[in-house]
Amino acid sequence: MSNKVIDLFGNHKIIPNTGVKYSSLLEQFLNPFMSDFDNLEYIEDIIEFAINAWNMANINSIMSNKDAEKAMNSIENDKDILLLKKMIAHKQAKFKEYTNFIVDFELKEVNDGGDPILSVITQDEDAYLTNMVNKMEEVGLQNQENFEENYINRSAIIVKPKQPFIDWHNNLYPDSKMDEIDIDIYLVNDAIEDLEKFLKKKFDKIFTMVLEDWHTNKKEWPQRRNYKMFNQWFRVEVSETIYDLEKEPVLKSE
Repeated sequence: MSNKVIDLFGNHKIIPNTGVKYSSLLEQFLNPFMSDFDNLEYIEDIIEFAINAWNMANINSIMSNKDAEKAMNSIENDKDILLLKKMIAHKQAKFKEYTNFIVDFELKEVNDGGDPILSVITQDEDAYLTNMVNKMEEVGLQNQENFEENYINRSAIIVKPKQPFIDWHNNLYPDSKMDEIDIDIYLVNDAIEDLEKFLKKKFDKIFTMVLEDWHTNKKEWPQRRNYKMFNQWFRVEVSETIYDLEKEPVLKSE
């Protein structure tokens, strides 16, 4: 499920929650569906899916039935459409009175190694819809002005292991030690403005993808991984301009 609904708005008129805690509401909203996320390994991806469902339910509630049905039909090819529809219906039935849109979230690590604490940021309906329209207009203008031949609308996160990762690998494979490991490259939405904020959410997904490339026994992976460890084990750079010089289409597995 795409996280475009979450990432649309930058920092326009975003205010911290007061009164009702939308982080608690989101957890209550998500709990009945946790067993349905077998295909999503990372809690950040599950939360993003839930936020998309929450926001789409809010949008549907202010649209006519015909327009809401049309909007849902436009994403029928999404493999998770049935779960999305179930969650939208659940939100409309059980959380209808909570009309704020959730535009960002953070999982805050705790010092004792316990479960991270979820916090969210919301916008009211007027601010959300206004920013959505403004952002869509901005994106349209940028696409017209910045289009270049062979340009791909992605940024690249370049991850290169540092010495702690190499030491971990060499301890596991003393007969095939290496002094340096090749870099990995991850393509992400080119609209991401704050790379560090993005990495604080996604670092463990990247961390585990690199670990799994080199050693599949998860019991021998470093435990209690956190963002500080990620920065100790990897050097991260970003390239904001990506070009494809080949004529053949890029293949992507589902």
